[in-house]
Amino acid sequence: MFNQKFKEVLGKEGVVSITSWADNQGHVVNTWNSYLVVADGNRLLVPAYGMRHTEKNILKNPQVLLTLGSKEVEGHRSPGAGFLVKGTATYLAEGTEYDQMKEKFSFLTRVLAITVTSVIQTI
Repeated sequence: MFNQKFKEVLGKEGVVSITSWADNQGHVVNTWNSYLVVADGNRLLVPAYGMRHTEKNILKNPQVLLTLGSKEVEGHRSPGAGFLVKGTATYLAEGTEYDQMKEKFSFLTRVLAITVTSVIQTI
């Protein structure tokens, strides 16, 4: 699911946009490429400190969209590669994955766990 180009983008710093929605209203939060961790299979783990509105939305509607990219990675036609990621999300506040992420990102209060359903390179 996560090809080499996607992993290369994760290795370069850039902004990640996470969009959630519920009750006919969208909400966007940001994080960094370097904070995304590829877990087993088709999952991404994201350290969460704030993201309270996102969490409320996910309780009602677990679907999320992420966009991320880096101008330092060659894209389809020029420098710059970006991706649209679709998936469903939940929050973890305990367990093995939580503990592993807490070791890496001491600031987190929860982990946003995303089961990815599609990854599309957009640029």
